[in-house]
Parts: sequence; structure tokens; C-alpha cells
Amino acid sequence: MSVQHVDVLVIGAGLSGIGAAYHLQVESPNRTYLLLEGRADIGGTWDLFRYPGVRSDSDMHTLGFEFKPWNSEKAIADGPSIMAYLRQTIAEYGIDRHIRFGHLVRRAEWSSDTATWTVEADLVDGATATYTCNFLSMCSGYYSYKEGYTPDFPGSDQFQGQIVHPQAWPGDLDFADKQVVVIGSGATAMTLVPAMAPTAAHVTMLQRSPTYVAAGPAVDVVANGLRKVLPDKIAYAITRKKNTALQQVMYKRMRKNPDKAKDFLVGRVGKALGPDFDVDTHFTPSYAPWDQRLCLVPNGDLFEAIKDGSASVVTDHIDSFTETGIALTSGEHIDADIIVTATGLNMVTLGEVDFVVDDELVDFSQTIAYKGFAYSDVPNLASTFGYVNASWTLRADLIAHYMCRLLNHMDATGTQICTPRLRASDASMGTGPMLDHLTSGYVRRAADLYPKQGDREPWINPQDYAKDKKMFRKSPVDDGVMRFTGSPAATTRV
Repeated sequence: MSVQHVDVLVIGAGLSGIGAAYHLQVESPNRTYLLLEGRADIGGTWDLFRYPGVRSDSDMHTLGFEFKPWNSEKAIADGPSIMAYLRQTIAEYGIDRHIRFGHLVRRAEWSSDTATWTVEADLVDGATATYTCNFLSMCSGYYSYKEGYTPDFPGSDQFQGQIVHPQAWPGDLDFADKQVVVIGSGATAMTLVPAMAPTAAHVTMLQRSPTYVAAGPAVDVVANGLRKVLPDKIAYAITRKKNTALQQVMYKRMRKNPDKAKDFLVGRVGKALGPDFDVDTHFTPSYAPWDQRLCLVPNGDLFEAIKDGSASVVTDHIDSFTETGIALTSGEHIDADIIVTATGLNMVTLGEVDFVVDDELVDFSQTIAYKGFAYSDVPNLASTFGYVNASWTLRADLIAHYMCRLLNHMDATGTQICTPRLRASDASMGTGPMLDHLTSGYVRRAADLYPKQGDREPWINPQDYAKDKKMFRKSPVDDGVMRFTGSPAATTRV
């Protein structure tokens, strides 16, 4: 069996992987690379999710790449439009020539003797492909593609209708004139309800507890106006900077003044739905804004569906499924032909890949995150994890840029290995969850799997764009924590 070697392997051909490929080509052009994708197409999330109305939950001027202007009129874009944008990107920059589809990476082994990763991937025909590389860039996202999260609902086997999870949406699902219940209160549920409501007999969003919702325009009039008078790249850069600044200002203000933020958000929902709607029950969460992600409702489409009667919201707990629907603990019953379990994702670490460093299996829960993208004592590895309080790609771009800084530094210094290592002064460092910014269920369920973060730089994951820009673009690469070595003997753990 032949083994192909490249300088860098990028795992995952979604937004993060395509962005990493671009940065490698432009900022570290002498490096060879391949992009391994487990699926049959690019896009990651945007290829996987096929449910009605699937769309971005943040504006495309910040979710799009910094190097590729988003020129469509709608800033809140649907899945097919995002896929078209990604296809244009890989074709325009020749990234498509570097992608290997149907390569599902299962194992990566590091050898200090050779300063290489050996990566094994399962192929669609049942065979295995092996690659070696000097540096590994994990762009595989944060959730399992195998299946979404579905609680154990009592009586689910009794239900005579169809039960569907959005992550495995059947292409032939017919919901016309059907009674549909969507279980959930997150972005997926709030996307599905207005998308299905015009066709279904009725759609009920059944939630255990409310989520903060903010309505906003699907079109950015400033961005569209700028494009009429400025070159695309300049208009895009201005819009991206504007929207990023607004995101960060709003987030920080809400975190600083949660009571005022709560009144503001709930008040806007009240105005949208009118005085007769029970906003206190259905749209007033018990937690502070941004303890969980806010849900964006473009053009208030969810509110319009509720007002015209094609959709409704029920806030209650499920007692059990029945043959004809769902029995609630309040004693009420919701009739259903189709139940959609928009109940969340299963988070995973680094694409469910087994990592081995010098014959030792890596337990990432026992590592400390370095700048939120690399891990203590794991060499030559970058892992992309975006923002939970802003567009994912903003951070993905910064990480890809920093990875190239690392590679170029090793070229300049004649070193082959870079490894984040705790200093003696870090021995007493306090640690906490890497994702301490959210209390969402999917985050809490996976908290024990994820690396920790420290209480000082560079062992922090700030989730702050301004801080990250300084950390990734301005801070020295050789900071005394990232250790650069040129001989296998120098990689012995200390």
C-alpha cells in the first residue's frame, strides 16, 4: 500500500478547511498540502443539513471568508447559497485540486523520531488510505456527523407517525397538510417552524424552556449600498469590519448589563407579537443573555407565522409520546403526524479521531488549550474552533493565519517541531472549562471531553475578537511556551 506525504494535511472541507487551504497557498506557498474530506462533497455543515429553510445564523459578511467577498443581496443566507459561495471559492483559488473526498480520518499517530503524523482514513469502498504529513490542521468542526442528540422520550416506539431529526432529514419527507410538532427552542427549531408552516396544516414548536430571540433584517442595506459605489473587496471589508464591531459591542454590553439586555430583547419580542401574546411564558428565558446563543429570526419570520396562526409555541415538559402525538406533564396533548426532534448536537473533540503521540493515546480532556487552537504536549497540530458569540469564520481565519506564522517560523529557524508546553511558572495555574462562555445543553453534555483552559495567556480561549486579533496576529510566535525543536531528541517530554 502506497503512502503519500505532504507538508500539511487539512482535515475537513467546510468553511474552516477551505479557509485554511487558502491561507496555506497565500501565506506559506512553498508547503504542499491536501485536504481530506469524509463526505462526498464540500461544505461540512452546509452539505450535511438538508432540512427546510436551513440558513446561516449570522450575517455572511462575517461568516464568509475575509478574502472572498460575499456579494449576494441577502446577508442571512440559505444553505444552497452558501454552498454556491463555497464552490466559487474552491474553483477560483484552485483549492478543488487538493481535495480528496470520501476520506474519513479515524486515526493520527505522531512520531518524534521522524517528526511526522501518520494519518489513516476509511474510504467509501471499505479500504484504508494512509498519508503522512509534517503538520496537521484539524478543521472537522465540533459535533458528530454520525447522529444528532435525541433524548430518550418515553413511548416513542408507540407513536404511529414519523419521527425525524434535522441532522438526518429524509429527502422525501412529505409534510404538506400534516400536523407537525418541532421539539426544541434553538436555531434549528426556529428555522424549521416558519419554513414548514406555509405547507403544513399546523406547526407547533414545543419547548421545555424559552430562548432569547432577536429579529433582524435578512438584507444588509449598508452593504448593498456600499457595493454600488465601491469595489467589491473594499465594500466587503468595510461591511465586515462594521458588523464585527457591532457584534462585539452588543455582546459585551449584554454581558455587562444582563438585566437591561433581557428587558430589551424580551420587549422587542413583545412588540412583534402584540399585547395578547404570552411573552413571559414563551420568550422569557431564566438565564442571562448569551449564557446560551441568541437565536436570529430574519425578517421576524417566526413571529409572522405565529401571528397568522400557521404556527404556535407551547412551553411545557413532555410526559410521553403517544400513538397520535405528545402527552405533556400539564395534562395537555398535542396531536401530531410528524415529530421533529430539533434537540441538539453531540459535541466531539477533533472530529472523533484517535490521536496517538509517541505510542501514547491522547486524552484531550487532560490537556490545556494553547490560545484555544492547540493543546499542551501535542506537537505540530492546529485545531479550528470558532466563536460561540460571533461568526465562526472570524476565528477560523485568525487560526489559519497563525498556523502559517508557525510554519514560516519553523522554515526560518530550521526547526521541524512546535509543541506547546507548560512552563514551570504555570504549575500553579488555575484551570477551567475551555468553553466556559455557554451553558447550553450540548456544551454541558460534552464538558468532560474537552480540553481545559488556564487563567493566563497563552493558555486561554478568550472568545473575544479584539483579543484574538492581537494574540494571533501580533504576539510573538516564539513565546517561550510554544517550543521549537529541530531534532527528535529534543522532543522528550519534560
